[in-house]
Amino acid sequence: MGGTARRGTGPDPAPQARPSPAADRRGAVVAALMLGMALAALDATVISTAVPQIVGDLGGFSVFSWLFSGYLLAVTVTLPVYGKLSDTFGRKPVLIAGIVVFLAGSLLCAAAWNMAALIAFRIVQGLGGGALQGTVQTIAADLYPLKERPRIQARLSSVWALSSVAGPALGGLLAGYADWRWIFLINVPVGLLALWLIARHLREPARPERAAGQWPRVDWAGALGIFLSGGLLLTALVQGGVAWPWLSAPSLALLAAAAAGVALTVRIERRAAEPIIPGWVWRRRTIAAVNLSLGALGLLMIAPTVFLPTYAQSVLGLGPIAAGFVLSAMTLSWPITAALSNRVYNRVGFRRCAVLGISGAALVLLAFPLLPYPGAAWQPALLMLALGAALGLFQLPLIIGVQSSVGWAERGTATASILFCRQVGQSLGAALFGAVANLTLADRLDRAPEEIRPGLPDDLDSVSHALEDQDALDDRAADYLRRAVDAVTDHVYLGAAAAAVLALLALLLLAPRRFPVRQEGADAEEGGGPARDAEGGGPPGAGQDGTGTARAGEGATATGPDRPGPAGPD
Repeated sequence: MGGTARRGTGPDPAPQARPSPAADRRGAVVAALMLGMALAALDATVISTAVPQIVGDLGGFSVFSWLFSGYLLAVTVTLPVYGKLSDTFGRKPVLIAGIVVFLAGSLLCAAAWNMAALIAFRIVQGLGGGALQGTVQTIAADLYPLKERPRIQARLSSVWALSSVAGPALGGLLAGYADWRWIFLINVPVGLLALWLIARHLREPARPERAAGQWPRVDWAGALGIFLSGGLLLTALVQGGVAWPWLSAPSLALLAAAAAGVALTVRIERRAAEPIIPGWVWRRRTIAAVNLSLGALGLLMIAPTVFLPTYAQSVLGLGPIAAGFVLSAMTLSWPITAALSNRVYNRVGFRRCAVLGISGAALVLLAFPLLPYPGAAWQPALLMLALGAALGLFQLPLIIGVQSSVGWAERGTATASILFCRQVGQSLGAALFGAVANLTLADRLDRAPEEIRPGLPDDLDSVSHALEDQDALDDRAADYLRRAVDAVTDHVYLGAAAAAVLALLALLLLAPRRFPVRQEGADAEEGGGPARDAEGGGPPGAGQDGTGTARAGEGATATGPDRPGPAGPD
């Protein structure tokens, strides 16, 4: 009476609680992806607090900034190369090769005998880090259908958030109580575990068989052009205004060489059969708009990540750890709203969700100069909490939207393209806002009262060090310097708000109102089938931006973006 009659005489169904082998593999691959992302994320933060110990052991204080710049250069210029290779040869071999190179670089860093060797080995690490950052994001999109992608991307974002908080503390502990070389050696067991999980559990879709003796074409000339032109441009941006003046011969020579390299690379790519950066990443409105938007995001992120800690220590009088917690408020809210973003874009669409997020971010950045002087620590922390929440609604829907607009065979290139633009924007932001900060500070110091002008520092780093030394300045001079740092930070945040407006304009003017979404399934995942209309009945090639993919509806429909098919790789 209490149950329903069983139909047929077949065997009992399998228990629902038992996971399938495919689900087991996917869980193991996700764990490997999080470990791989942790390698890249921790490496960007754990070394910062160990610099004094490294310099004390190896020397080379004048060039230690290249420990970060060299790594950043290598990661940035290799992103598009690894993206194309992952589309050509598959994600698995590229990720495995990247982990191996990263671990080799870590071991070499641990064995470094002077600062020059350590910088060179950090560049080797960066050559592997480029594969980690781009390929991990691509595999995450391969594993999960559209509806579930925010969940995996939020997990990866949480790795970055945790690393930004735990990295400096871990680096300080290892450098203070063990040896700074353990900062690099600790990567080895983590990387080996990720390597084993990827090798054992990642299954990729079958690729079309090639004729005997036919090997995939790789545009090595284009890759070399990207290495050279990107390296020259980023070196000019990173070192300009720091190692030499902007209008000096080294800066002008590097910029001119970078421009010539870009022109030559574009010519090579146009003639290549399989270019590293194909023209469609800029011809398709969706990808071009997201490239520009995330480039602007990289630019505006310099304001909180670089200048907020200096503001918190110099103006608010906080210690390094407390200043780090003010910034970490942003990394706490970001993955939360990113995980919930699908509830928004499934209702209003990818573009409107991103517009909502970047509009909120612009308002938060504009609110920063309105904070009282000197204020309390909770005030900028609250703004950073709001900024992280807004950017979580901005970045992730754009990444998922681009990844969903292409098939398997193009997803690595598309993902690498947007990550590359974000990295270049970050380098450009560091140069641009550094110039804004120096100009503002120079203006304030030039207008300092005569009675406090003697002995005042002349750059932002010197100001921070002077304010840390309580006996170096009298109260009036110290207060004047704090107000100068406050003005510098206000101007930088206004510049970051302008970058947010540029991202907003890119979305409103360039992005299609409805992002094209490629129908999920075996054909789409393998890159071999035609795109289907998101509503289920349209012909291929009906998309708004001429990509050959279908339009995504503004809301969730029965067969639309929230009704994806099965995941491919597992």
